[in-house]
Amino acid sequence: MNISDLQKFKKNGEKITCLTAYDSSFAQIFDQCGIDIILIGDSLGNVIKGEKNTLGVNMEQMIYHTRAVANGANKALLIADMPYQSYDSAEKTLQNAQLLMDAGAQMIKFEGGSEQQDCFEILQKNRIPVCGHLGLQPQSVIKMGGYKVQGKDAKSAQKILTDAKALQNWGVQTIVLECIPAILAQQISTQIQIPTIGIGAGKDCDGQVLVSYDMLGITQNAPKFVKNFLTNGNIKSATSDFIQAVKTSKFPTAEHSYQ
Repeated sequence: MNISDLQKFKKNGEKITCLTAYDSSFAQIFDQCGIDIILIGDSLGNVIKGEKNTLGVNMEQMIYHTRAVANGANKALLIADMPYQSYDSAEKTLQNAQLLMDAGAQMIKFEGGSEQQDCFEILQKNRIPVCGHLGLQPQSVIKMGGYKVQGKDAKSAQKILTDAKALQNWGVQTIVLECIPAILAQQISTQIQIPTIGIGAGKDCDGQVLVSYDMLGITQNAPKFVKNFLTNGNIKSATSDFIQAVKTSKFPTAEHSYQ
């Protein structure tokens, strides 16, 4: 899977599949099953470290887990999260993004819209591929007042749409849309030329991502948008079922989406 394939998938209407991984073993399984993208997510703060949010994850930890995942994956596109406070300035963003690329990432992801313009532009100037993240932004969970659906009113919905278009103009290759109404995700996906990858954003995004621990039913009290694919005790089969469900638009359903 190459970065150029993302645009081909959108053009051809083929759904993009993505799961998080934090170590070589899981990365190898997902890779062998044919996952398109592996995200080394700062969600490791929740599922690996057992913390209430992702704010305690740092660059050292992200570099460690990125290197581990890169050792296990050969085919999937690897995207690594920039952790909290690692992109406070354009210069800091460039430095830390390069560290993750050196550790094996092929693209980096960080949260935010127009307020991060300088960061997006410096990475574009230095040809570092970027995945954006709009809607619910876990690193801003305290500011947002908790894990709540975003874009429910006209003003906030318009900001997310405007930010998506701006990110596209600043060279972002793909955008994760998290916990926004399905109709808003559909509008964004049809109005921008780069792929959207949804999590709790309905079936009309160009792809879907889940935290692997959620997909495997390990997480306690999982969010509404999660489906447990581990029904037979076999991680490989669960992964293949997730891929097939996304590719055939059988997941997510209205049950896993916000209206």
